[in-house]
Amino acid sequence: MTQITEFFKPGTTVNIATIDDGLPRVRPFQFQFESDGKLFFCTAKTKDVYNQLTKNPAIEFVATSPEYVTMRVSGKVTFTDDKNLKEKILSGNELIKTIYQTSDNPVFTLFYLDHGSVKISTMTGEPDKYLTF
Repeated sequence: MTQITEFFKPGTTVNIATIDDGLPRVRPFQFQFESDGKLFFCTAKTKDVYNQLTKNPAIEFVATSPEYVTMRVSGKVTFTDDKNLKEKILSGNELIKTIYQTSDNPVFTLFYLDHGSVKISTMTGEPDKYLTF
């Protein structure tokens, strides 16, 4: 997990892929934080991505470092409305706080991956590395 959390710092923009009626949909998301081996993101229950993930919780997200190292993470998400976790995001992210204001906002929800697979690639010709968490 350390290699993953060193790569994905809170606020890192990743591109998350979901499935919508059999077609891929990709959009940027901010990685929020890791806690107890879970990778957290947030969204609104009114967004298409929420509906897509409730129908099919499989996702893949990817980011590339300035050094052209790419980390791709795959897994299935679980949603939570844990107020303490929402407060943690709101206290550390002004953008999210501007959008949702409070942890009591019924539209504001979190999702996380608690296990999955990781592929780390470089453009240097090194063999890909594979991890699970």
